[in-house]
Amino acid sequence: MKLMQTIHSYDVSLFTWVMRRKTQKFQVFCAKGISKTGDGYCYLVLGLALLWSQGVDELRLLSCMALGLLMERPLYFILKNACKRDRPPVALNINSFIVPSDRFSFPSGHTSAAFLMAILLGWFLPAWLPLLLAWAVLVGMSRVILGVHFPTDTAVGALMGACTALLSLGLVVA
Repeated sequence: MKLMQTIHSYDVSLFTWVMRRKTQKFQVFCAKGISKTGDGYCYLVLGLALLWSQGVDELRLLSCMALGLLMERPLYFILKNACKRDRPPVALNINSFIVPSDRFSFPSGHTSAAFLMAILLGWFLPAWLPLLLAWAVLVGMSRVILGVHFPTDTAVGALMGACTALLSLGLVVA
């Protein structure tokens, strides 16, 4: 239990450091836009575009995306409701810059889905992988900047998204 308290202490320290930056207004402006790119609507549009194109690789990517999300979303929901970690506004009695879509903080669903998509897209478009991973990291960072997640929420979300992406690739592509 001491380990968890130590991790939480460092998590809160890093979170409060981010929230005190002098460039906060600019960060929040950018973070809102980046966070929106991690909303589910973008993945739906991508999926419909892949379905419409009907190419072999596009349909394999769509299969990986569907399988990945079918694994990741329930895992995310189970973890979030099992851990019941309060979001920073509740835990630290502060205001966030956006209203989160649900009550609990751990893990970050935006970050998990972003890493899932970045790795899947990067597998099929290897030249784009560095840019896609940078985008996924920015989605995770945006959630902390906006005050709705602690850093470890996004780190675990990234790991969860990466693992489900690799598993779906192994099941569909192998």
